[in-house]
Amino acid sequence: MDEIQIASLLKSSELFPIPQSVKLSYGTAGFRGDAKLLESTVYRVGILSALRSLKLGSATVGLMITASHNKVSDNGIKVSDPSGGMLSQEWEPFADQIANASSPQELVSLIREFMEKEEIMIGEKNKGAEVWLGRDTRPSGESLLRAAEIGVGSILGSVAIDIGILTTPQLHWMVRAKNKGLKATENDYFENLSTSFMCLIDLIPVSGNDKLEISKLLVDGANGVGGQKIEELRGSLSNLDLEIRNTGRDGGVLNEGVGADFVQKEKVLPLGFGSKDVGMRCASLDGDADRLVYFYIPSESSEKVELLDGDKILSLFALFIKEQLNILGDDKEGKQSRLGVVQTAYANGASTDYLKQLGLDVVFAKTGVKHLHEKAAEFDIGIYFEANGHGTILFSESFISWLVSKQKDLTDKGQGGSEEHKAVSRLVAVSNLINQAVGDALSGVLLVEVILQHMGSSIQKWNVLYKDLPSRQIKVEVPDRTAVVTTSEETEALRPLGIQDAINSEINKYPRGRAFIRPSGTEDVVRVYAEASTQEAADSLANSVAQLVKSFLGSS
Repeated sequence: MDEIQIASLLKSSELFPIPQSVKLSYGTAGFRGDAKLLESTVYRVGILSALRSLKLGSATVGLMITASHNKVSDNGIKVSDPSGGMLSQEWEPFADQIANASSPQELVSLIREFMEKEEIMIGEKNKGAEVWLGRDTRPSGESLLRAAEIGVGSILGSVAIDIGILTTPQLHWMVRAKNKGLKATENDYFENLSTSFMCLIDLIPVSGNDKLEISKLLVDGANGVGGQKIEELRGSLSNLDLEIRNTGRDGGVLNEGVGADFVQKEKVLPLGFGSKDVGMRCASLDGDADRLVYFYIPSESSEKVELLDGDKILSLFALFIKEQLNILGDDKEGKQSRLGVVQTAYANGASTDYLKQLGLDVVFAKTGVKHLHEKAAEFDIGIYFEANGHGTILFSESFISWLVSKQKDLTDKGQGGSEEHKAVSRLVAVSNLINQAVGDALSGVLLVEVILQHMGSSIQKWNVLYKDLPSRQIKVEVPDRTAVVTTSEETEALRPLGIQDAINSEINKYPRGRAFIRPSGTEDVVRVYAEASTQEAADSLANSVAQLVKSFLGSS
């Protein structure tokens, strides 16, 4: 690193002194916290994203300023790798180091060391870095965006491009498209969604003179960016009757009593919904539109909603895709296509049982989207969802190539209208509609809606695919969370020795009982999850396991 580069970093970093006594850690959600304390962090992540671009041959990297489902006074920042996926885990420790560096001098020293280790060159021979910046609708977003621009610009020859107000999945999609050499504007994103949605609509089987009746979908936009973007998208969609509430334009507060996180955790109506909506199909997006849940109000007197969470969405997607693969039969070079479903230990046991009954390959991954995404990528088609409504479908490149050539082959043979051709065309359209970079509530809503129309199904019929087992979660404060070590899927505890046998003895006392423990990633807490055939049994099992945690680890 030459003297001019060092001077540029020292000068710009003095504009963003680090706040006292704030220690930050980069996780699945990037950095998050009180927006007033984040300027120095965002500036430093700007530097990191420029270095990431340089490391990867000046590929475009994305930088998203959002705190997703957190309260409006919070904000955060996360990096999108050129693939559209999350920042490589190998770079997370460096993110932590520079975010917490106490002085400009320490910051420059860490950057210099890291550049040497990673062999990152800045200079005339190398093209400069390119970073695309997006933000959600939070008032703090604009000043944090300026800090990110200054961070990117402090690495000489680097360019920061402000893409504007976006959902998180839009930015990830655009970065992925840009690096694949495809059209990558926001309009291209919308056009891709509407074209593939209409393609699936056109492939819906019609019997006789049936005119498909389209019922209204009520959307809770969490008073965030998702509500505004789905309004923009609505104009280009026929065959979808949307009523969008909580767009944030009518004075509602982001994530306050609204949004997918609130509805999923509390199982109550978001603001703006009431008894007049009984029986209607409703969908709730989260603050930056990367999570989606559905719900309906069963009766005027009911306090709680009937929730269709990420597990239910996953089951619907799996059912539809399996139907198309069944039509194609064992045809991929004589081998059956590999369709896999990835869940975490927190997935409701009833959903896992249902998916296995469909004959699907169900595998478990460690909690956290990045772990699910990695596992899903091992299949021809991998579907993953967390119960909170974050998930997507991944199609391998080789499988998409096979589908496209199969589609062409059938057309050439004059079998363009055959059931096989329709099934292949549906799968190709799904691979275009779904956001393969990250979970995306907008593309998720469109896929759910087209599948329900395809199946001629109501939300109530969808809800009875299976009935969730009652469950209970408890947090137990402990002196040292690292005393608990689990298997990679987090379904069993390996340490302390003997605790798993004791948990199994408790589980065996309850019909359909299941329980596990896992250490928190951020605090000295052990999380207990239990489910059983009744709520009373699930509560009792959770309490027994919590007592075991206290007796094996002591309570703090």
